[in-house]
Amino acid sequence: MRRALLLVALVALALLYLGWGTGFAPGFLLSRRLIRLGAMAVGGSGIALSAILFQTIARNRILTPSIMGYEAVYLLFQALLILALGTASLRLLGETGNMAISVALMLGWSLGLHILLFRDGHNTIHRLLLVGLVLTLILTSITQFVQLRISPGEFAVFQSFALISFDGISPQRLTLAALAVSVAAAVALRRVAIWDVMTLGRDQATSLGLDHGREVRLCLALIAVFVAASTSLIGPSAFMGIFVANIAYALTGSFRHRQTLPAGAAVAVTMFLLAELLVQHLFRSGTTVGILINLICGGYFLFLILRHARSPA
Repeated sequence: MRRALLLVALVALALLYLGWGTGFAPGFLLSRRLIRLGAMAVGGSGIALSAILFQTIARNRILTPSIMGYEAVYLLFQALLILALGTASLRLLGETGNMAISVALMLGWSLGLHILLFRDGHNTIHRLLLVGLVLTLILTSITQFVQLRISPGEFAVFQSFALISFDGISPQRLTLAALAVSVAAAVALRRVAIWDVMTLGRDQATSLGLDHGREVRLCLALIAVFVAASTSLIGPSAFMGIFVANIAYALTGSFRHRQTLPAGAAVAVTMFLLAELLVQHLFRSGTTVGILINLICGGYFLFLILRHARSPA
């Protein structure tokens, strides 16, 4: 019943968003909203699937891929690109080249994370958090240093990569991101039964005949694709993955990936639609979608931290 209500709410919000002020009449406004809706669907799905899969291999519900530096790698690449080539980098690489290099960099980052944290089989949550926070801090500091070396005009271009936004999304970029997310999602959905076993832990999964190391490498690779596609399309999502994943667990009452992955994607898209409607019709564009998302998801993350701190050991 809860999943059905979520689906009904998602469809109703999508129709409300498309029809409010347009009357569903073909034209520029409706076409732009269709592109934005597509960006919400693709970006939201990427955020949700990457968060749920990362929590599977980390076995912790308050972690998100952003804490491991995925988004920091993307932003550092964009900052270095602008520093080296200026705004001409957007024309030289094009949207296809930029996304392809971003995906390749994050795949390399995933391999490095596996070698550093998962290969020996002795990683703990505390070690995962510590190494991830340190690496993210280092990458963020380098990015901030690079920002000081670019001109104000180039900084404005960089900000377009660093904030959640549905403005200026071209059909080509949306198509590329949708293709990447669709292929990665198809691979993920074919292995949901295997990843259900991974939630039991490394030792239990290995005793059941699962090649845990190989599955972790594949999972990290898919996470890299999801994060690269969603971040290059709409920008970094910060704590949104934590919120979406935990709401999906609550709605489905299960940790089975066949249920949580689609539910998480639906929750993310619904959240984007609500935020966009609030920005347009309640706040009259006096704020941004990113501010609302970060406010809600950051508050929810703080609630989870405090609840776990108060729970008995």
